[in-house]
Amino acid sequence: MSSTNPLLEAYNRTAYPLIGHGKRNIQVLKDVVNELDGNMDSDVYGTGALIEDFQNKIAKFLGKEAAVFFPSGTMAQQIAMRIWSEKKGIKRVAYHPLSHLEIHEEEGLKYLHGIESVLLADKTRLIGLGDVRNMDTNISCLLLELPQREIGGELPSYEELEAISAFCREKGMILHLDGARLLEVLPYYQKSAEQICSLFDSVYLSFYKGVGGIAGAILAGDDAFVKESVIWKRRHGGDLISLYPYILSADHYFSQRQDRFNQYYENAKELASLYNECHGVKTRPVIPVSNMFHIHFSLPKAKVEPVLISVYEETGVGLITRLNHIDDETSYCEVNVGDQYADIPKEVIHNAFQILNQRLEAILQEK
Repeated sequence: MSSTNPLLEAYNRTAYPLIGHGKRNIQVLKDVVNELDGNMDSDVYGTGALIEDFQNKIAKFLGKEAAVFFPSGTMAQQIAMRIWSEKKGIKRVAYHPLSHLEIHEEEGLKYLHGIESVLLADKTRLIGLGDVRNMDTNISCLLLELPQREIGGELPSYEELEAISAFCREKGMILHLDGARLLEVLPYYQKSAEQICSLFDSVYLSFYKGVGGIAGAILAGDDAFVKESVIWKRRHGGDLISLYPYILSADHYFSQRQDRFNQYYENAKELASLYNECHGVKTRPVIPVSNMFHIHFSLPKAKVEPVLISVYEETGVGLITRLNHIDDETSYCEVNVGDQYADIPKEVIHNAFQILNQRLEAILQEK
């Protein structure tokens, strides 16, 4: 039976997989559980020291009064939009056209909550202060995603963020942070999570992306907002009898990795420079602003994929796991740098890119 993703299969066979923290398998849970006292009490329907202590820890880290743990970010953010819409009496929220809520949630806001979305900017760029100033201000909440994943993880300047925050407060609009990858942007801004979150009324943080936990998310804000969030979590079925596998892995890897994101960021800039030295390759952004970026090839997937597989087989270096078709001339992928990159000898990485560059140049010369 043929593979649906031969690139991933080849990547998984390499001795030097380059991206992320490693395979997502049950080892993630085993690493956590093996260190625990088996007599520790689990959480029960959202209560107990295990969940409450973690929520308090993250609320403090984010500089918010309170926080609540959710099994998924999709649930958390839809609930945030519902709470702010009811508070303002306006069932309209604004966000980027490539926001997770718009393209990955099957219109959950509309069908579950009757909330209308207002799309700002366009699919090629970030939301700017001008977009916010010129929009219809008859909305309950503006959602900003940092970084904006679907356009390569781009970020506005911190001054732009401050200006947008000030405008929203002046106009009485709620500002919510989709901070699924908040930890990833701290090195670029050279700010603490608390400083960034002070610009926002509510914050969502993921624990399975850069943190590398099993699943789960935090929604944080003032006490009144979080109390409402707890009620809506129950209404959505998010109060499982116990969430401790998610909480324990989130806490473990958050503690282990929260101080490593500067290293991931520096490694991402180094990796992007290697791609940008290759023929027919350009990263977006050219210089990454977090540990993630997109790679654009001026060749179609059908031509790039066999080249990548040949490089993997010859060098043992796995560069990417998936390549996306754009059109008959171009393709792209997303890269996230984590623990694995730093463990690979530099000469091994440079050799792989030298071979990749030679093979891409040969194909381009044939065109």
